[in-house]
Amino acid sequence: MSAIGVVSSCSCLHPGVWLLKRGMQKMSSLGLHTAARCAAKDYFEVLVLGGGAGGITMSARMKRKVGAGNVAVVEPSETHYYQPLWTLVGGGAKQLAASARPTGSVMPKGVEWIKSRVTALDPDKNCVWLENDKKVSYKYLIIALGISLHYEKIKGLPEGFHHPKIGSNYSVHTVEKTWKAIQDFKEGNAIFTFPNTPVKCAGAPQKIMYLSEAYWRKTGKRSKANIMFNTSLGVIFGVKKYADALLEIIKERNIAVNYKHNLVEVRADKQEAVFENLDKPGETEVHQYEMLHVTPPMGPPNVLINSPVSDGIGWVDVDKETLQHKKYPNVFGIGDCTNLPTSKTAAAVAAQSGVLDQTISLVMKNQLPTKKYDGYTSCPLVTGYNKVILAEFDYDAQPLETFPIDQSKERVTMYHMKADMMPFLYWNALLK
Repeated sequence: MSAIGVVSSCSCLHPGVWLLKRGMQKMSSLGLHTAARCAAKDYFEVLVLGGGAGGITMSARMKRKVGAGNVAVVEPSETHYYQPLWTLVGGGAKQLAASARPTGSVMPKGVEWIKSRVTALDPDKNCVWLENDKKVSYKYLIIALGISLHYEKIKGLPEGFHHPKIGSNYSVHTVEKTWKAIQDFKEGNAIFTFPNTPVKCAGAPQKIMYLSEAYWRKTGKRSKANIMFNTSLGVIFGVKKYADALLEIIKERNIAVNYKHNLVEVRADKQEAVFENLDKPGETEVHQYEMLHVTPPMGPPNVLINSPVSDGIGWVDVDKETLQHKKYPNVFGIGDCTNLPTSKTAAAVAAQSGVLDQTISLVMKNQLPTKKYDGYTSCPLVTGYNKVILAEFDYDAQPLETFPIDQSKERVTMYHMKADMMPFLYWNALLK
C-alpha cells in the first residue's frame, strides 16, 4: 500500500451533517438489541462478519431492506469501542470509559447477534464456519472484520509493556500507559513510531506526539525533551497540502523526523528501541528512550489469510468503486479488512456505507451497481489540546474538503469537532 493509503486517522467528517440529521430522526425509534446471543437460525438473508463500525452500520441499513430477523452479525466481543477517541485518552484529554459501549447496546434492534468467532469462509457454498463447528449460511455476505494488531512482530513485545515509560494508543490494554508515560517523563528521548505495514488511524502516531509536546511545554519539561518521530515512510503525510503544514509545525516545535526507520525490537528493561534503516536493510540503530509510543505492525485478520475471498496478502478483494467482491457477486466488503487503496478509517467507513447500501440494493434487484466510492477519507490531525488540522482527501490524494476555509490551518473549532461532535455523531448517527 502506498503512503497515501496509510496516512490518515479514524474520525468521520464529510458525511457529518447528513449523519446528524439522520441520527436525530432515528434515535427515538431504534431501541436496544434484545435478541439472543447464540444464533438459533443457521440461515440469514444477510450475514455480516464483524461488529465494528462497518458491521454495525451495514447491519442497520440491511435490516431496513430485508426486515427484522433476516440479518445477523457475527461478533465475539462484549464491548464496542470508538477507537478514534484513544488519541485523546492517551493524551489525558478523555477517559477510556467514554470510548466504550456494550456491544448489545449498539446492535440494531431486530438484528441477530451471533456471539462467536468466524473460523472459515466458504463463498462457493454461501456459508461460513464459526467456533464449535457451527455452520451459518447466507444469501448475501458483508465482510467487516477490521484489521489485526501484531505487537508480537516487534521483538520484546508485547511483554515489554509490563515496564514503565512505554505505551500504545492502539490497544485498550496499553492506551492508558501512554498517558502515564507522558506524565512521568523527566528528560531524554521521547520516541514515536510508525510501522512498515498498512495501519488504521495512521495519523495517531503524530497526534500523540504533538499532544505530548504540548503537555511538556505546559509543565516546563519541553526543554529537556528530545522528541523524535521515527517512521517507516518516506513522507510525513501523503497529501502535499497537509504535509507542508505539518512540516512547518514540526520545524517550529523542534521535532526530529527520521524517515525509513522501522521499529524492530524493544528492550524495555534497558529502555532501548532498535530501528532498522529501510534504505539499508539489515542495518540497525539503537536509541535510548525516556518515553516510547509504539504503533504496532498490522495486517488482515488470520481468518482472511489464504481465504477464497481475499487477495494474495489477505485483504478482502473488492471493486474499489462498488465494494462488491471481484469474484463472488453476493459478497461485499467494507472498512479496514478490504484492499481498497485508501486510508483505513471510520471516515472511510461512513462514506463507503452509503455506496455499499446502494450497491447491494441494485444487486438484490439483479441490476448492475452504479454508485461509485471515490476513496474519500478524513483525518482530523490533532496538533495540540485545542488545535486540529482537518485533512480530507480522495483516492488520488487530492483534497476533498467540507468547509469553505483553508483546512490546512490549525483551528480550535476543528478540535471541538474531533473531540466532542464526532463521538456524538458516531454513537447516535453512523451506527444507527
